[in-house]
Amino acid sequence: MPELPEVETVRRGLAPALVGARILRVEQRRGDLRFPFPSDFAARLAGRRILALRRRAKYLLADLDGRETLVMHFGMSGSFRVDGDLQGFFHHPRDKNAAHDHVVLHMENGARVTYNDPRRFGFMLLVPTETLDAHKLFKGLGAEPLSDALDAAFLARAFRGRAAPAKALLLDQRLIAGLGNIYVCEALHRCGISPLRAGGELITAAGRPTAALARLPQAIKDVLAEALAAGGSSLRDHRQADGSLGYFQHAFRVYDREGAACPRPGCKGTVARAVQSGRSTFYCPECQK
Repeated sequence: MPELPEVETVRRGLAPALVGARILRVEQRRGDLRFPFPSDFAARLAGRRILALRRRAKYLLADLDGRETLVMHFGMSGSFRVDGDLQGFFHHPRDKNAAHDHVVLHMENGARVTYNDPRRFGFMLLVPTETLDAHKLFKGLGAEPLSDALDAAFLARAFRGRAAPAKALLLDQRLIAGLGNIYVCEALHRCGISPLRAGGELITAAGRPTAALARLPQAIKDVLAEALAAGGSSLRDHRQADGSLGYFQHAFRVYDREGAACPRPGCKGTVARAVQSGRSTFYCPECQK
């Protein structure tokens, strides 16, 4: 599933074609994806201007005039491509398989923005903008990991007294919104925290974060920033809006590197794999405590 850097990369790629432009018409080529499309979906979008394109957690949000927001989630394999007059904004044509093109936005600036989703686990909703934060998809979401809200004090409050493993806490979208498996593994390695360690063990008796936990917020932000600069990670389905692959996977320190030597200078350990809540966890047992 695309994680925060992948969704943010797509948002930045789509913005030149969408923000400020009016949707002339919509081709809706099926009745549902993971969920049914909203009633009169194509008609409700036609004629609307996109005022802003933003991201919340792993959701892409297009704020429309008329005070509605188009909520988009990519599921496992969803992607967008831009064709038409604005294709020149992008350097690499997006691969096409029309059998999986489910929604096409025809924009007044000449762009055609197509949503393609082979597995159809993505979805689109229309939600009143003023009630978006109270919607069931968003009301329980935690702090944005790239925001100032994520700091050592925040993690100390979130981890205090918790027996759940550090990795599970970081993946809890009610605490931090948008972090996924890849980037949690990478951030925990950078600050030397075992993903298996109970979160409460990273808090001192005085209720303060240990030195390792205090390093974690910046490690998370650094990993995400580097992934954004690389266009995300392409393991299976992710491509950028211009069709090119993200390449942060080539910079992984531990993720999917079971059996490799730990890249931390001076560490003699070997990257190991564990399974937590059905997900693969990669870490170095030698330097992550």
